[in-house]
Amino acid sequence: MTADPTLPFRPLAALLADHAAMRGEKTAIYEIDSGRRLDFAALAFWVDRLAALLEDRGVRPGDRVAVLSPERLEKLLLFLAIWRTGATACPFHVETSVPHVREIVASVSPSLLILDCSLDGSEVLGGPDVPAIRFARWPDGEPFAAAGRLPRHARPRGGYGPEDTACIFSTSGTTDRPKCVEWDHLGLWLCGLSSIDFAGLSEDDRLLEYRTFSWLSPQILSLMPHLQTGLSLYVARRFSRGGFFDWIARHGITVAVGVPAVINMLLAEPVAVEHEALGRLRLMTSSSAPLDEAQWRRFEDAYGIRLIQFYGASEGGWLCGNRVSDRRIGTVGRPARHMEFSILDTAGAACPPGAEGEIAIRGPQTAAATFDPDGTYRDHRPYRLATWMRTGDLGTVDADGFVTVTGRIKDLIIRGGVNIAPLEIDAVLNAHPALREGAAFGIPDPVYGEEVAAFVVPRDGARIGPDRIIAHCANRLPDFKVPRFIRSIDTLPRSGRGKIRRDALKAVWLGEDTD
Repeated sequence: MTADPTLPFRPLAALLADHAAMRGEKTAIYEIDSGRRLDFAALAFWVDRLAALLEDRGVRPGDRVAVLSPERLEKLLLFLAIWRTGATACPFHVETSVPHVREIVASVSPSLLILDCSLDGSEVLGGPDVPAIRFARWPDGEPFAAAGRLPRHARPRGGYGPEDTACIFSTSGTTDRPKCVEWDHLGLWLCGLSSIDFAGLSEDDRLLEYRTFSWLSPQILSLMPHLQTGLSLYVARRFSRGGFFDWIARHGITVAVGVPAVINMLLAEPVAVEHEALGRLRLMTSSSAPLDEAQWRRFEDAYGIRLIQFYGASEGGWLCGNRVSDRRIGTVGRPARHMEFSILDTAGAACPPGAEGEIAIRGPQTAAATFDPDGTYRDHRPYRLATWMRTGDLGTVDADGFVTVTGRIKDLIIRGGVNIAPLEIDAVLNAHPALREGAAFGIPDPVYGEEVAAFVVPRDGARIGPDRIIAHCANRLPDFKVPRFIRSIDTLPRSGRGKIRRDALKAVWLGEDTD
């Protein structure tokens, strides 16, 4: 039975208590890498005990608690325990550069920093006077021995309401100076309900997640529906091309999380898999970056797996999503149930169906606040219900309400005064059978201001010259959108979330330093 996507808000304490009472012996979280498993009764027990430990260490409702850890079961337990106290969880990605972690810690000003024992705390702290505790991997018995003895009978006193801050996370940090985003519990709750609505999730599902919970997308696509429905959450530390289908078959996965980078990888280097081995798998999601129509169809034809594409943003949560029984390939679906959505022209008026404009959103399912890279705190609560937030994405909506994301404003190629969205060119490049993928961008031109260029990644063993690729594009695009220059590259530079970094491509083309 699918959960109701209009479920009224409930705090974590009530959710865990109900799950423990109704489905106590059912698998709650399974860590694929280690084979460790928690049922719902154990999950409720350990979250309460860890929360009591944090309260003994002085954590109070409204405090900020930073967690720096590789992806492992303990990280999820700490995440939930922080919520259980009423404090704000600040989970940061361990692959973020040390200088950026220092900047994040300084701007967020946590009252406590929790460190995995494998990490160098002195490097991470780098000066800020923040109390820190360490935790060790939980082998069999008492977890978190390095953090101190856990209270055995105390029940956490803290709690939270829908408008209290739930988490603060960093939007980047591997190559760009990070910005932090703050979400309240209501916003996360509504995003979780959108995930339930899109994928038809229920307590009967077994959901596979392999991304870092330091990002918003795994929190709202996996963790929140897990808490809201009582589905079983299977987590791996990272994606494995060789292990992916084995995980699905061995654990009876019903819903697998996906991103375009993973889909492209499985297409570029196909994995032999019998359809029967997919067992109970009913769908795979795709989000975090655009997935073009050709790759979508190619993946479904190759693997027989139904894909549904979602569209989200760090400051907006889920904006749109295809639904299981209501999808249109090549689009990001219809707007999310709990989001006000519009496509605006440069004057701020709503665009008619089919006209391209900037995607804008507003409502309670948006970020509560942001921290600029310089640490400046910007509270969005006073105006997020009434003022449109422009996303910087370009898009169209058709007469049936399906949305297509056509590009980023900052990535637009302006050739002779005409705006060209590179995503359309990418899709044509990706459709060429000799190419794994391609990406278009603008380079300086003395006549037109900018000219269209592209980097392509040939398939293994494929030999194809630029002239043939240009001819392929000329058969499918108007002349002004056809790349004039093509070069090959081993891999396309991407952000941590798999989005193509066109600024880096342009810098490589021009021979500039990309660091």
